[in-house]
Amino acid sequence: MNTKMKYLPILLWGATLVFTTACGSAETTPHVPPTQISPTASPEPAATPVTQYPIKVNPKPASLLQEKNRQETDPSDPQPEGSLPDSPPQSADKNPAPEALQFEAVAPDTDRVSAWRPPLYPVPLALTPFDHFYFAKPFSANENPWPVEDYRYGGSYFEDIVHTGMDIKIPVGTPVIAAGAGKVVWAGFGLLSGKHDPEDPYGIAVMIRHDFGYKGQRLYTVYAHLDRVDVEQGQYVETGDFLGLSGKTGKTSGPHLHFEVRLDVNGFFTTRNPELWLVPPQGYGVLAGLVMNTGGRTVKGQRIIVRPVGSEQFWRANSYHYGYIYPDDYYQENLVVSDLPAGKYEISINYLSRIYRREIEIYPGFVSYFSFRGRSGFTSEAPPLPGGNFDPPQTP
Repeated sequence: MNTKMKYLPILLWGATLVFTTACGSAETTPHVPPTQISPTASPEPAATPVTQYPIKVNPKPASLLQEKNRQETDPSDPQPEGSLPDSPPQSADKNPAPEALQFEAVAPDTDRVSAWRPPLYPVPLALTPFDHFYFAKPFSANENPWPVEDYRYGGSYFEDIVHTGMDIKIPVGTPVIAAGAGKVVWAGFGLLSGKHDPEDPYGIAVMIRHDFGYKGQRLYTVYAHLDRVDVEQGQYVETGDFLGLSGKTGKTSGPHLHFEVRLDVNGFFTTRNPELWLVPPQGYGVLAGLVMNTGGRTVKGQRIIVRPVGSEQFWRANSYHYGYIYPDDYYQENLVVSDLPAGKYEISINYLSRIYRREIEIYPGFVSYFSFRGRSGFTSEAPPLPGGNFDPPQTP
């Protein structure tokens, strides 16, 4: 399958943004509710370091999205059928842009599932009007960790504090780098309070206000629990510039990097899931899902298992808890699993002691989407389009 590479304009511009609460340890395992699956498969092997960052490869276009349902329910349960649309509806952004940033969107020549991960796509990457992989990973290509599955965005730990970022388990002293270009607006202790405070739950932290935005809103990134900071407030940094060393300062019981994406204003209410903003490795994609009960309300803390078809390797994730957690405007997701090698996968959910399964395909550089609605199982509903008639899912 060959196609021409296209240059897709992304209109990026500024605004201001949010702050949040701190995260738990990357080494603490929360209680697993009885409705969740406990797989017997062994975890995936450690990734091999990559030394090249980034590179381009010969393009290979992703196929049109195709899915099939396979559910194990009793005969009385509805069995929805169908597939996601071939591509999301297109909509023009009516807001004027001060600048247009051009970028090349490519898909790699790779189809295999592997624990080794190649270099990242160049940023920014957006193969649909609704995606926004604007940030590089906040560590060098020599480091290759996956997000800690129990400390993803929307988890609830440390006295029911909802996790407003993602945790990346890396040793103390690992170089931390800027995920995008911009101005350092915080460096040191006290990010949460806005003043120097050695007891601040973020510990030593850096915040960058980026010189690009999303739909007229400014973007910020946060790098927390550092051991050392090597930048100062007011300094301008480029993507990949050294910020400091990872550590375990602040409210945490183990070494890791806490990373946040904040949108619009630097306050408490506008974080977004970083896994929808960090560019995947070449040949990898992202899975986003909306998990609801039979009545159509979102379900908190529901575990899913994602497994490559025919493999014992697996990934786990939980749906968002309630609190200061905000889904993407388009996907309205409450669960994301990033950095999945392209290929066919089986999603399984243990809902009210019954296992539901669905096969889905992950495409390079794309977000694949699923929805689940309680006893009705998986559905073929596409994400709702933002707009005047937009009605997000309800929560109790």
